[in-house]
Amino acid sequence: MLYAILCYHDEDMVGSWSKEHDASVMQKLSVVQDELAKQGRLGPVARLLPTTAATTLRKENPPLVLDGPFAETKEQLLGFYLVEGKNLDEVLDIARDLGEANPGGTYEIRPVGYFTPGSAKA
Repeated sequence: MLYAILCYHDEDMVGSWSKEHDASVMQKLSVVQDELAKQGRLGPVARLLPTTAATTLRKENPPLVLDGPFAETKEQLLGFYLVEGKNLDEVLDIARDLGEANPGGTYEIRPVGYFTPGSAKA
């Protein structure tokens, strides 16, 4: 089954990391990603730009476009992984490995009900 691992963290804290610290965290995460890729279990991975770059479309009549994120929260969605897992326990182990590489924040895990890979290239 395909699962989404949504990565939440305090955006201001992550934004305050030095380039060296950020590169170190990303390198540790790549170790986990590389292992999952070798196993054929890693789908798309995305690191989102800050919420200051966000635009929100509120589905009102007429629709309203707003600068910035919709919700004010302590932690922001900073990225996500799509991974293949036999069950939730297996995906929780993956999230724990990611958490060891990138301490702090929260991982929300959701089964994916519908997925099309699309054709967009990074």
